[in-house]
Amino acid sequence: MWHQMWGWDGGWGWGMGWGFGLMHVLWWAVLVLGLVALFRWSSGAGRRHGPRIDSALQILRERYARGEISKAEFDERAGHLKG
Repeated sequence: MWHQMWGWDGGWGWGMGWGFGLMHVLWWAVLVLGLVALFRWSSGAGRRHGPRIDSALQILRERYARGEISKAEFDERAGHLKG
């Protein structure tokens, strides 16, 4: 009887809602992040070996063109980059 007088209807109110709501948000966050990671992995966006080697070769070519390194040094370093 006293619970009706003070407005408590037997429900858990915000306490139960916060726990469930937080888990719900975390579930969706994990799902979305997993899908993004899967997309990046499948599309090759996470692989950075190609562009990194290309930019290193470009820098090496520029240094050779400016005369900073010799032909032999260029060939040696380019060989290391390519494989």
